[in-house]
Amino acid sequence: MKQKGHHLISLLLLSALAAIQPVRGLARESPNPPASQALPPAPMPQVVPSQNSSPLPMGAQAPPTAPGAPLSLTLKQAEALAMKDNPQISAARLIALASRQVTREVRSAFWPTVTGNLTAADAESGSRITAGALNNPIIYERAAAGAMVTQLITDFGHTANLVSSANYMAKAENQNALATKEQILLAVDTAFYNALQAQAVLAVAEQTVNERQTVTNQVGALFKSKLKSELDYSFASVNLAQAQLLLLDAEGDKDATLATLSMVLGYPSTQNFQLIEDASPIAPPPGNVNDLIATAFSTRPEILSLQFQYQSARKFQTAERDLLLPTISAVGAVGDTPVGNPAVAPSPSALNNTYAAVGANVAIPLFDGFLDTARAHEAKLRAQATEERLLDLRNLISRDVRASWLNANTGYQRLAVTQQLVQQANLALNLAQSRYNLGLASIVELSQAQLQQTQAEISNAQAGYDYRLSLAVLTYQTTGI
Repeated sequence: MKQKGHHLISLLLLSALAAIQPVRGLARESPNPPASQALPPAPMPQVVPSQNSSPLPMGAQAPPTAPGAPLSLTLKQAEALAMKDNPQISAARLIALASRQVTREVRSAFWPTVTGNLTAADAESGSRITAGALNNPIIYERAAAGAMVTQLITDFGHTANLVSSANYMAKAENQNALATKEQILLAVDTAFYNALQAQAVLAVAEQTVNERQTVTNQVGALFKSKLKSELDYSFASVNLAQAQLLLLDAEGDKDATLATLSMVLGYPSTQNFQLIEDASPIAPPPGNVNDLIATAFSTRPEILSLQFQYQSARKFQTAERDLLLPTISAVGAVGDTPVGNPAVAPSPSALNNTYAAVGANVAIPLFDGFLDTARAHEAKLRAQATEERLLDLRNLISRDVRASWLNANTGYQRLAVTQQLVQQANLALNLAQSRYNLGLASIVELSQAQLQQTQAEISNAQAGYDYRLSLAVLTYQTTGI
């Protein structure tokens, strides 16, 4: 009889396992969300482009280039490349998508929990568990399959506040992703303008070397003809050497800025870009800084993120306080017992072939060592700390916007000053060159005029890009790039 019972138990377990496999598969498939709640697709894995591949984004038109020639790149194309290939932007997007799943995880407490059970037991006749715990000590020989359903009825707002807190935190992560994008775009603009500035300084250095080489050749020829002294030739050679050092520094700065630009765009190695300047006219900076500060307070993603974090902290504080309230839930069970313990007189302990039960449970917290009270107080203090960080961030943004506005105004004024400086330096160099050719001035006067003209050219080349970069920083501080 016992061997027959064992055989039935084995057959029952095998058939039950085969039956619940499709059910488990269906249970693990999440339903398709409606179109209004569908999550955006995750960013595609980063693919490192080859050295010869064009860095331009899809849809962008690039002028034809010969093999090995520099790749033309505008500022807008560089920003589009960074949006597509920079790993920091991809990571921020993925974190934002992951935070949305946290909201779904917390919201799952509103749905019923269904658990399938398979149970088989074999015991000696008259067996009882007599040690270990306070439980039902009777062991019935049986094989059964069933399901247990648990449904939360109400916890008086605890779960609802947790869902709201997670939702606000997901919104904060979205703003963090937007802030990361803005930071990368600012880094692209900074690297792009620095590279353009390095190219302009390199052009000035090359022109300076050519001009001073010409002067050195002329003074050298006059020195050989005994028309100029060796001191003049020495000064001219020193000026040429200084120009050559300036050229070496300019070449190094150009390579460094291109390396930085390539890194920001998502390349593992330095790309040979031919940067194209923006031909649009330079506009003056905005006039009212207070309006810019107000705009920054309403649009900066860092402020919006911290505001959402504060709202999330307040909801979490309420949820922690709700732990002191009861929790009401319903429990149901249903199943089948094809193999069970037969009734033995005088104890009618036979198991029915089927079973079903339903009930409700009210869990009332009485005492937990003041754990829930401490958790509620901790959440309140953390919410207050988040509010203080928000106030501090507003002060920092106000300072940053004002400083950026002042830098932009200073840069705009420097444009006219540096242009005037170049004109005066060129005039002074021409006069010094003429006086030196006529023998009315020394080589020291000519050298000083050359140095001043070179410095004026470099300052003028840097001023334009410095101002455009200051405008980009001001835009980043207020409305975003």
